[in-house]
Amino acid sequence: MKIKPEDKARFKRAYLQLSRLERLTDVVYALVIWHLFSLVPTPTAEEWNGGAPGAFLTENATALALVFIAIAVSIIYWIQNNTLFGNLERTDTRHTSLSILQIFFLLLFLLSMKLGIELGGSLRSRVFESVTAALVGIAGGWAWSHAIKERRLLLPEVTDSYARQLQDRILAEPITATITILLAFAGPVFWEVGWLSYPFIVILVRRRRERRHPVE
Repeated sequence: MKIKPEDKARFKRAYLQLSRLERLTDVVYALVIWHLFSLVPTPTAEEWNGGAPGAFLTENATALALVFIAIAVSIIYWIQNNTLFGNLERTDTRHTSLSILQIFFLLLFLLSMKLGIELGGSLRSRVFESVTAALVGIAGGWAWSHAIKERRLLLPEVTDSYARQLQDRILAEPITATITILLAFAGPVFWEVGWLSYPFIVILVRRRRERRHPVE
């Protein structure tokens, strides 16, 4: 079957649009990482020359923990984004829109972390951080679900089984963030530890999929 010139042009535009979307995303993540570095508390001249790092770390434990969580979440989402885009042949308007929406929620997450550090940790700031993290995951999962439906955007060599495995990982992220929303009401320690449940959530989601699709 001969491919029409207009179809070739449309495919090429979709392919180039994916490349531009990847560059945009990489730039945003680079800016996010740089800004997170700027949020790391720095000691005063007196603290630095006084030789009491323990006191400085104790006073800034909450801020350091928030920065660490933000870096960990950013790394998870960048790796996820890199993996997902690497399995796409092209993009379309809806996928691009959802991906940019995910970037917007990521910037909101960064804002929530900044508020938590500058204004002090509180129940409100912890819930805000968890909600924005969940929105990042939901937007990413929505974009991937659109991409794999009827294999509309996938590379030919990507199997349905692998696409579902990636979907498990994406689903685990907003679930983890949602759990931390509930743990925020139990206290800051429970909230911080709650983020460590991500690997276990991935396992549970994967087992659920394997029960639903025993034969791959």
